[in-house]
Amino acid sequence: MTQVKICNVAQLPPGERKTIEFNGMSIGVFNIDGKYYAALNTCPHRGGPVCTGRLGKELLAEFVGVGLRVREYYGDSPVLSCPWHGWEFNLETGVHLADSTIMLPTYKVTIENETIFAEI
Repeated sequence: MTQVKICNVAQLPPGERKTIEFNGMSIGVFNIDGKYYAALNTCPHRGGPVCTGRLGKELLAEFVGVGLRVREYYGDSPVLSCPWHGWEFNLETGVHLADSTIMLPTYKVTIENETIFAEI
């Protein structure tokens, strides 16, 4: 792993994202409510620019009983959706929401002296 400098924390405020190039790879870095995430900007499905896609929370459901509606709610995990075909990935783990055998590479993000780094 190589520690790659992304930017100063002031340059990536909450709700923003930034894409960098490193060794021929495109990497997306996100600030979601003050927590930082990084992922490869190449969807494993068809190579789409996944890090330009919609950000949201994971939709969860719970069976509450026969004849009753399923209870739906949003979890805490951030979800990234590829803009090309809608494939959704947990941004913390890189796991595809519908098929846990499919992974989007994610990278550890650290902050040192107000500078954001990704371990790639």
